[in-house]
Amino acid sequence: MNDLIDMKALLDGVDVFNMSLWLTGALLVLVLIGVRVAFATALIGFLGLCLFFMQKQGFDKGLITAMKLAGQVPHSKSTTYSLSLIPTFILIGYLAYYAGLTGYLFEAAKRWVGWMPGGLGVATVFATAGFAAVSGASVATSAVFARIAIPEMLKLGYDKAFAAGVVAAGGTLASLIPPSAILVIYAIIVEQSVGALLLAGFLPGLVSALIYAGLIVGLAKWKKTLGPPVGGFTWKQRFASLPGASPIFVVVFIIIYSIYFGWATPTEAGALGAFVVLGMALWRGMRWGQLRGALMEAAKLTVMIFSMIWGVLIYVRFLGFARLPDAFASWIASLEQPAMLTLLAILGAYVILGMFMDAIGMLILTLPVTFPAVIALNGGEGVLRADSALGMTSQEVAIWFGIIVVKMAELCLITPPIGLNCFVVAGVAQDSKLPISVQDVFRGASPFFVADVATIGVLIAFPSIVLWLPSLM
Repeated sequence: MNDLIDMKALLDGVDVFNMSLWLTGALLVLVLIGVRVAFATALIGFLGLCLFFMQKQGFDKGLITAMKLAGQVPHSKSTTYSLSLIPTFILIGYLAYYAGLTGYLFEAAKRWVGWMPGGLGVATVFATAGFAAVSGASVATSAVFARIAIPEMLKLGYDKAFAAGVVAAGGTLASLIPPSAILVIYAIIVEQSVGALLLAGFLPGLVSALIYAGLIVGLAKWKKTLGPPVGGFTWKQRFASLPGASPIFVVVFIIIYSIYFGWATPTEAGALGAFVVLGMALWRGMRWGQLRGALMEAAKLTVMIFSMIWGVLIYVRFLGFARLPDAFASWIASLEQPAMLTLLAILGAYVILGMFMDAIGMLILTLPVTFPAVIALNGGEGVLRADSALGMTSQEVAIWFGIIVVKMAELCLITPPIGLNCFVVAGVAQDSKLPISVQDVFRGASPFFVADVATIGVLIAFPSIVLWLPSLM
């Protein structure tokens, strides 16, 4: 083979850094034309490793080295302890849904806040926030409440686009409120504390839910035909709705309390939460078919997430050899402009990428480059708060940026043309024979884009909202 093609000689004049830029561009093209992120990143990463080691070792040895490195990733990373909590968090949400706990949660929220303008919309937001606290998946949250909340709102004369938009936006809260699968993925990629990041997402998730609720009330007051209030519930009826929703609150308490006080690792807390939900579901009469459905759905989503992680980590392995993240971080740190302006430019790039990529894929594709850049922008690893550009230590920036970038990922779920939550809500609505199109959902979700921008502005202006709970661990 070496007699036919001296690959080492052909590649000796190729600059590895420039090669990494071309391959990264090719990766973006593959993703934009519809190739799955898992396959696109694995392919480009493996190709990059091949070219890099063929340049160093020749064709045969280089190919074997690249195959060994790429082949080690799935096993080494799937056995990482931190990753084991993803399936447990996902399972909690599906068990809660198949056990019918979501219906009780929505009914309780309706009785307590339905009297407000746009009351069912507000109830949907708070119910999705509650369900997000036991479900790590935004798409699953949107699908569940599309079946429960939209028919209720349409019966009361709510605008169909408004009703669908509320559900699509409310589902995004699962990205921030722990247990959040996407926060776990962020923690693993940037090698930060999973427990600290999960706690950090709690208050920002609550702030986001309150801003959503305020927007709904404001829109319903401005245009009364959007969503009338729901009245007629007595205090006795309100308190009577709480026992049905209590399992959700019990699980939230177990997870947050055990992580906060260090009684359990996040993985142990997730397993305990899944066990509690399973016990409550069986006590409420869950049948084998429902349990099987919950297990299958959790397995499918887990496999999808793990596949994406494997593919991206092969690509990251190549980037490490090419030193592209280090070069980008050095360039960012050398810019002669305010650090906050550079950070806003990075977040603006996420908005654009989010129009064409799903949230998880976008994060695991970009974080290997953007995270080192943000750390360098703040002053580098080990910087003191007084000497930093953003007024935080490097560890605080790592947690704060994680919450900000995950909130940016929420924008991807409701922005055209790829907004996954909007497609899920439209699909569920059409399956339920409801007169709601994808265009209706995107139109109804558009005001929540403004609400998300406002939330991000609040979190940037007041980083203590993110950092307070982790600082108390």
